[in-house]
Amino acid sequence: MTPTRKELDDRLGGAARAWLDEALAEAAHAATATHGTTPCAAPPSWALRFASAGRHCGQEHADAVRTLLLHEARADVDTLTRLYHHGTAAERRAVLLALPSLVPGPQALPLVEDALRTNDTRLVAAAVGPYAAAHLAPHPWRHAVLKCLFTAVPIDAVADLPRRAHADAELARMLADYAAERTAAGRPVPADLHRVLALAVPPEES
Repeated sequence: MTPTRKELDDRLGGAARAWLDEALAEAAHAATATHGTTPCAAPPSWALRFASAGRHCGQEHADAVRTLLLHEARADVDTLTRLYHHGTAAERRAVLLALPSLVPGPQALPLVEDALRTNDTRLVAAAVGPYAAAHLAPHPWRHAVLKCLFTAVPIDAVADLPRRAHADAELARMLADYAAERTAAGRPVPADLHRVLALAVPPEES
């Protein structure tokens, strides 16, 4: 869960809190200045703040700081897309983590799909969060689950797994095929695969 502003202030030093105050003020100004024209066309100063959050507030707080900035700026899909494609892996991860609270519909799915095409486990884990659970279609969602198994991303990263995997015969087939391939190649079958398979096998087949 992303820390609240108060919780974040309690964890940051004085210099970091001052920097965050300035960054949030810039983001709020951007939201106000573009309201009713081109929403949230982030100015260079705000984009730079987003990029440098880890350096000023610590890498352990960077996701939370970037999420606050996105909310303060009222980031729309165009802004999120621009920040994602121009950002580092850490910045892309922050955008992905912020999607559930910023984009109510499926418009940002291209960002999730892009992250799932990478082999960066940080991005894959962020991509299979609540936004994917709510909006990703069944076929690509099943492949996202397999991607986690391929890349050793813990299956606990997959949001709403019990509901989406429940009695999914096609997912069960894909998992069984993958397990058979691993076994035939003399490779171990990930323990997480058995957890998902137990959810996916329809009751009449279990």
